[in-house]
Amino acid sequence: MIFDKATLKDIGVLTDLRIAYLNEDLGVISDKNLELMQATLPSYYEKHLNKDLMVYVARDEEDIVACAFLLIVEKPMSPSFITGKTGTVLNVYTKPEYRKKGYAKKLMTMMLEGAKAQGLSVIELKATEDGYSLYKSVGFEDVVAKYHNMKIVLQ
Repeated sequence: MIFDKATLKDIGVLTDLRIAYLNEDLGVISDKNLELMQATLPSYYEKHLNKDLMVYVARDEEDIVACAFLLIVEKPMSPSFITGKTGTVLNVYTKPEYRKKGYAKKLMTMMLEGAKAQGLSVIELKATEDGYSLYKSVGFEDVVAKYHNMKIVLQ
C-alpha cells in the first residue's frame, strides 16, 4: 500500500470516492444532484487540490482505495486559533473490501502531521458512529461549547 497526497491526475477517482462516501452517509442521491456533482466536482478539485484542499490517499498499486480530505480556511486569528489557519476533515472513506486494516488511521496521522507543518491551529470534524473511535484514537476530542451548532440551507 502506498500512502501519499492526491494529484490532479486523480480527480476522476476523487469524484467517485466523494459520491461513494455521500451515498453511504446520506443514502441515495437523486439523479439530478448526482449529475450536478459529477459535472462540477472535477473543476472544484482542479481549483482547490493541494492549495486549500489536501487529499491524502492510500493506493493499492494504481487504485485509490481510501482517502481523507482536509479543507483549510484562513480566518482572522483569535486565541482559539492563534495562527488563523483552521481545518475541517471531510470525506474519510475506505472502499468496503479494504476496511479494518488501519488505512484510514494512517491517512489521518499523515493529515495531522501535514496540518502541523502548515501551521494550522485547529482541525474540526463531524464524526459518524463508525468513525468516532478512529478519530478519538488519533487525538480528536468531543467539543463542549457555549455555542450552538447552527446552519441555514440556502439551496
